[in-house]
Amino acid sequence: MDGVNGDQGERHLANEGSDGEGSERETAVLVIDDHRTFAEMLAAALNALPGMRCVGTAGSAAEGVAEASRLQPDIVVMDIQMPREDGLAATRRIREVVPDAVVAVVTAHTSPEWVAKAAQAGASAFIPKNGSLTDLTDILRSVRAGQMLVAPSTFATAPVTAPRNPAAPELSGRELDVLRLLAAGIPVKQMAPDLGITVNTCRGYVKSVRQKLDAGSQLEAVLRARQLGLLDEPGSGPSSLA
Repeated sequence: MDGVNGDQGERHLANEGSDGEGSERETAVLVIDDHRTFAEMLAAALNALPGMRCVGTAGSAAEGVAEASRLQPDIVVMDIQMPREDGLAATRRIREVVPDAVVAVVTAHTSPEWVAKAAQAGASAFIPKNGSLTDLTDILRSVRAGQMLVAPSTFATAPVTAPRNPAAPELSGRELDVLRLLAAGIPVKQMAPDLGITVNTCRGYVKSVRQKLDAGSQLEAVLRARQLGLLDEPGSGPSSLA
């Protein structure tokens, strides 16, 4: 394990910002991956970025949970597939020992089911391993607790599976507006005034969209909509789902 124990004072994500331009507060990142070469390369890349610092690496879930408890990082980069204990189980444990940290999972899996599993485990970001380093660092700079950021390469590489109904459901213009705003990570209370409707009416549209897409959550609705071609392909930035 390589690591440097950092200042254990007041913790917040550096990219959430402090008022002064000259703030020296760095975002502390712990990398947990059983592939040592990947972990070391990512650690070096993070240390080269202004405002970010890799405070340690771990090669197993158990070691990672212990290091997270000791180092109290701002962000944990977690490989999903590891021997003995998978990264999703470790994510749940880390959320217990470091509740203020956000977890970004990295994985070879790119199906919507794995995105949903990561969100249910408490992760705040989903990044395919075959994506670019820019994708990964952009996500780490943007990730916040309480949302789920999904790297653009997830949708670009996700296998297309046939939905239960081969034809995409018919959505009204307003339902499509709501769906696009969901994909942009806009919460219902914010999108309602933007659309000129009440919050309750907006929630009704969200419910209708989820029913038509046979989705159990807003995240799943957006992922299925992308698979069915109801949303434009994502651009250079990550999708944000509160």
